[in-house]
Amino acid sequence: MITKEEFLILYEKNLSGECTPEEKQLLEAHHDEITMPDDEWDKDLGNKKRLYNILNAKLHESMGSTSGNGGAIKRYVWVKWAAALLIFFSAAMLYLKLRPVTPAYNGLAKVKPAVILPGSNKAYLTMSNGTVITLNGARNGKLLAQSGTQVNKVKDGLLEYNGQKSGNPAAAADENAYNTMNVPRGGQYQLILSDGTKVWLNSASSLKYPVSFNGRERIVELTGEAYFEVVKNDAQPFKVRVNGITVQDLGTHFNVMGYSDEKEVKTTLLEGAVKLVNNGHEAFLKPGEQGMLNSQHNGFNVRDVDVDDVVAWKNGFFAFNNEDIQTIMRRISRWYDVDVVFPAQFKRKNFGGTISRFKDVDEVLNALELTGSIHFKIEGRRITVMP
Repeated sequence: MITKEEFLILYEKNLSGECTPEEKQLLEAHHDEITMPDDEWDKDLGNKKRLYNILNAKLHESMGSTSGNGGAIKRYVWVKWAAALLIFFSAAMLYLKLRPVTPAYNGLAKVKPAVILPGSNKAYLTMSNGTVITLNGARNGKLLAQSGTQVNKVKDGLLEYNGQKSGNPAAAADENAYNTMNVPRGGQYQLILSDGTKVWLNSASSLKYPVSFNGRERIVELTGEAYFEVVKNDAQPFKVRVNGITVQDLGTHFNVMGYSDEKEVKTTLLEGAVKLVNNGHEAFLKPGEQGMLNSQHNGFNVRDVDVDDVVAWKNGFFAFNNEDIQTIMRRISRWYDVDVVFPAQFKRKNFGGTISRFKDVDEVLNALELTGSIHFKIEGRRITVMP
């Protein structure tokens, strides 16, 4: 069994003609599916079975795989989520060519929009003295020495505090110095703290942290979303503060999502164990569990989740698991740095699937339009959602 991310990588590799015979066999052993839980087929798109057969044939043709029995195309076992990319992109291009313009949309003829590119590695480092450094414009190598710690830009998208003494007494004078990394909309960045803890910051997020950890606790403050791989230190617990919640652990891998425009703060544990604390309420998480705190309710709600979906953003994908379009569009808004507008009374629509975050926004929107239940209009950096 391969993961959906591995399948998507193999599929794109196959399209470029770079798959080895072994990789082709692995690709052929899996098939793909995308689910739209509230989807009702739009008859204007044509015969559903016929279009499905066209898509199915297109997959096999792209892999060049036929059986020896009269050239019949080999049947494949469908694996949930495995290759949503094919349905999203191959089907998108096919449907756009096949679908006629109906009278209902004659008055909404699309003007070809400017290309809206996906996010990239960009962030701003605000030092304790107020100095701001634009990281995506800085050269690789040593940036500065602060509080006895050397700060290096290792490569594009990665900043590291290595904890080495700078040799400059003035630089080590302020042992309580805090820096803040701000990642704007349309950005992402990775950070290695002075204790070796790794942090991935998603779009529209920030992390405030000490340049060096000198006290009995390692405390950082988060807004937005981040994935942490914490270095274990029993004598110095690691704590993340976000929207009134404290996430505490000794050495674990977990994801925290606490955007101000989301109703819930979600902490998802991949490895180890964490404790969640808020106004006298506590919850302990095991790997594979997610603790949610709703701003309108007291206490935590703990449930099992697909952790691969939760951290898909870190691996370069959007993963929608029966999520409503409003939630999906908030993610798209942050990553592509666009504004999204809904009509006054918009019916809830849920979608599921996996798609690369590194496609232009119109490709992502076209993929969602394949359900026939939703449409979009792009004007500049403004996206209007239409039923």
